[in-house]
Amino acid sequence: MLYGDLDKPEAAFALHRFAFSTTSKALLAYGALMALALVLFFVISLNDERTIRDVGIWAKPMKFMAATALFAWTTVWLTTIAQTSVGVGRAFKWIAALIISTSLFEVVYITYQASHGVASHYNTNTLAHALLFGVMALAAFALTASQAWLAWEIWNKKNASTPFVITVAVVTGLTLTFMLSTVSGFMLGASQPPSGQGLPVLGWHMRGDIRPAHFLGVHAQQFIPLLGLFGARYLGKYAMRGFITGSALYVLAWIVFIRTSVS
Repeated sequence: MLYGDLDKPEAAFALHRFAFSTTSKALLAYGALMALALVLFFVISLNDERTIRDVGIWAKPMKFMAATALFAWTTVWLTTIAQTSVGVGRAFKWIAALIISTSLFEVVYITYQASHGVASHYNTNTLAHALLFGVMALAAFALTASQAWLAWEIWNKKNASTPFVITVAVVTGLTLTFMLSTVSGFMLGASQPPSGQGLPVLGWHMRGDIRPAHFLGVHAQQFIPLLGLFGARYLGKYAMRGFITGSALYVLAWIVFIRTSVS
């Protein structure tokens, strides 16, 4: 195996730095940069009481920085647990470039707008703002499409020595991230969430807010592979059944959140 024995739980989460390609290292460094920016702007937010729609102006940039860091790191992690040669291939360089360019544009623009106390999303007050809002939608679509591309590459280069449930979980998680987050993302773009503070930290409202469903869509790349790892480690011959059941419940939860957002 490329990355150790996946029968050992610690191996499933191990990130062996000497096995990383230059592309993987770039994604890890990019994620670290976003994490560092998150800490920096959190400190800045402590002394800035400005708000947009009754929410601190730095809340949205910080959420995007955190999500971007996790997105980049997870992309590398998935190529690791799938134990394929994708991480050292040419296609992965383009996937990484797509992830970095699209997410960096969104984070920079959202942060720039916040620094001026102006909204980035749903801001159509000027032609320039309306165009940039549209560009953000295209960037978000391209960002999630990178995961569908990665799923295709991993499936085509799957390693026979990797437990099949893990390969399926990785590919399914990536595919669901593209499908679910694209649908919920376009719905979110067409329907602004309620104003004001929602749930602590997350800021969601549990009615008329598509963001809970969008969260599940974006983070399927983490949760679904974890189901596969759990099944491979603890469920034995029932691993695939357990994975299918867990994935079905996950999609069902997404559907429930979609319904509550439009009710």
